[in-house]
Amino acid sequence: MLDIEQSDALIAYLRASSHIAPVETPVIHNLAGGVSNRTVLVERENGEAWVMKQALEKLRVQVDWFSSTARIHREAAGLRWMQATVPDYAPPLVFEDETEHLLAMIAVPQPHINWKTQLLQGVVNRAYVAQFGWLLGSIQRLSLEHEGTADLFTDRGFFETLRLEPYYSYAASQVAAAAPFIHTLIEDTRARRLTLVHGDYSPKNVLVYDDRLILLDYEVIHWGDPAFDPGFSLTHFLSKAHALPEHRATFASAANTYWASYWDEVAALPFAAGLEARAIRHTLACLLARVAGRSPLEYLNADQRAHQQAVVVNLMTAAPDTIAELIGQFAALI
Repeated sequence: MLDIEQSDALIAYLRASSHIAPVETPVIHNLAGGVSNRTVLVERENGEAWVMKQALEKLRVQVDWFSSTARIHREAAGLRWMQATVPDYAPPLVFEDETEHLLAMIAVPQPHINWKTQLLQGVVNRAYVAQFGWLLGSIQRLSLEHEGTADLFTDRGFFETLRLEPYYSYAASQVAAAAPFIHTLIEDTRARRLTLVHGDYSPKNVLVYDDRLILLDYEVIHWGDPAFDPGFSLTHFLSKAHALPEHRATFASAANTYWASYWDEVAALPFAAGLEARAIRHTLACLLARVAGRSPLEYLNADQRAHQQAVVVNLMTAAPDTIAELIGQFAALI
């Protein structure tokens, strides 16, 4: 099996598969940061640059976490859908290989920044926050308008192995007081097939290029509960509010801006009824999962993780009625 992090082997593969010329020798850079894929940058002699990804069966985390390498082809399908629907906000797919379980996409041009990195520096651009909400709402809205989207993404196996089990079920097994809340939410989530769900909608999967957000990582995209994505992404704003107390008010305000921008796009859609209440529950479950699940946030220390767990379990006993109340209560309690 090819390992794309071995540059000589990768170049030989690219030549043999006719993706590059037999005499071309691109420059290969291994990229850090992902836990579920090998990722490399391929800089070609003609000036073109690709990012290549190859799915790992065993993810790079401290506890055992496995998922089929076939999920890379779900990501390829997600990239193709984005190119057909909102092409300015996702990188174009170059090719995929179903034998080696890899894909190549056009690299986002330099200069660009990873949005998570910028946020962790305490830099919160309100225009990017609003665009983040608008983009999620647009994806969900457009997925209802594009015939065949539900059938294309009907399988939710990767969402189970990469989200519901390692985030929700595992957290429930570690925090008994939260188990009834989380198990009820899991069953409710499984029962809803309403719109396209990215499943990993977070700042770490966003590059900012020319003041535009480029969304990455589609390996758990599926047709499901629209409330999961806003809950998952609100978790990142609120956890950064916890990690950076000097910027807490700014991140709380950004979370409200994000929700308002998203809600403007989806409020009139058929699935909007009950969406806010479910988004609150997903936010609480994700806030717990990112300190007690298989993939804890690396920027929270052990004391902060324990504190966030206690605050979230307390909020689960009487969940707030609105996202604004949830944001305010979490910021005050944390």
